[in-house]
Amino acid sequence: MIGVFDSGFGGLTILKSFLEKLPEYDYVFLGDNARAPYGSRSFETVYQYTLQAVKKLFSLGCPLVILACNTASAKALRTIQQNDLPKLCPENRVLGIIRPTAEIISNYTKTKKIGILGTAGTVNSGSYILEIHKLYPEIKVFQQACPMLAPLVENGETDNPAADYFVEKYSSMLLKQCPDIDAIILGCTHYPLLIKTFKKILGDRITLIPQNEIVAESLKDYLFRHKEMDEKLSKNATVKFLTTDNNKIFDERAAFFLGKTVKSETTEIF
Repeated sequence: MIGVFDSGFGGLTILKSFLEKLPEYDYVFLGDNARAPYGSRSFETVYQYTLQAVKKLFSLGCPLVILACNTASAKALRTIQQNDLPKLCPENRVLGIIRPTAEIISNYTKTKKIGILGTAGTVNSGSYILEIHKLYPEIKVFQQACPMLAPLVENGETDNPAADYFVEKYSSMLLKQCPDIDAIILGCTHYPLLIKTFKKILGDRITLIPQNEIVAESLKDYLFRHKEMDEKLSKNATVKFLTTDNNKIFDERAAFFLGKTVKSETTEIF
């Protein structure tokens, strides 16, 4: 199976795109909902929690794990790849969602000034700035933390006037840093569910870049280029859902993200 991990529910937007673009594979989604959100936690805590989740997915038979969480990708991925993976399972792979997004950003900006909206953890890590500057040193990156958006989405309040208020507030704070921004990365996997609100407030001048389709295309390309990994993966078009919290609550909220009924199981990863 392909393991897909998130601290909460946002990673389900990534999984949804996987199921649309790569439906033949088997997936297991693991949400560490009991300890979410990760956005405000320290680097060390996010690293430890993420490593526990990766080990759990390895134990379930996942040779490939996708960290469908910007905070985990920002604070834990590099250490796991460089320090832990060689000792745990050198033949397995753990991939994140920041690098694929950074790789295509030049396609969306003419002014060479782009914005990042994300959790405090993602913004404070500076991961997007580092990755984009490695690839495109000429692009200037501006960031804004949006602490209220993910909780609104997780609670199904995307049509609440509060969502409009906070999207406008954070977008305005970002554009005050640089009015010439012409592309904004929605650097949190919850934000695709607010895409209509973002478009309503920002209009057509700014290109919005949600990650779900980009990450799905990146995974498709990865498996095409790495036949040895693709051959390890089973292809029965199944999906298994695991949560570290109440599975009935997970099922209700996951159905909101995926647009279909979900049946999950409660598990422990620590």
